[in-house]
Formats: sequence, structure tokens, C-alpha cells
Amino acid sequence: MTKTTLLLTLLLPSVAMLGCTQETQNKIGRSLQNWTGANGVLEVYSGGKVVKRFIKIDKLSTATATSGGDMNRPYRFAYGVLDTNLNGEQDGNERKVYFEISDYSTNYVFYGDPGT
Repeated sequence: MTKTTLLLTLLLPSVAMLGCTQETQNKIGRSLQNWTGANGVLEVYSGGKVVKRFIKIDKLSTATATSGGDMNRPYRFAYGVLDTNLNGEQDGNERKVYFEISDYSTNYVFYGDPGT
């Protein structure tokens, strides 16, 4: 690869980003975060106690309308390991699952895993 080709390969995406709105830049940044991973933890609470825990979550996403504008839907979704025994570690019988949580009725906390 020549120096000119390398320079254009690195410079072109940067120039393209300058023409994007702040919201578009944020969406690109969130997609990069999803790609690189965040190792998040989501805990669901009931009666002040943790009743479900998902670990190794790359990104918690807000559902959006499939047509008719930029309207957000009242739930979030992700893939993560269901920590069935709530020990904070992936055990041999615990697998990655898809899950959804309601913005209206689910008491939850999402955070980056402090152990990593």
C-alpha cells in the first residue's frame, strides 16, 4: 500500500465525520462501542433485591421505530449472559441470551463491570 493510499484511507473517514451532525456522530460512536464492547452488567430489582442479573453485555440499546421517524420505543434490549445463581461470573451452565426490559415497569441498574 502506498503512502498516499494509506493517508486517504485514514483521512477520508475523518473528513466525512466533520460533515455529520452531532446526533449522527453519537450514533456512529455508539455503534463503535457496541463493536468494541463494554462488558456491562444489568441487575433487575424487585422488593429491593436483585432477582435477575445479566453479565458480559456489549451494549444496552433503545428500541426505535422501524418506520415513520426517529421515535424511540419504551423498552431496551441486549445480549448478555444470564447469571442464574447471581454470583457475577459465567458458570458452565450459563449462556448468552437475548433479553428486553421495559422502561416503564422494570427497576434496573446498568453499569460497566468494575472487575475488568
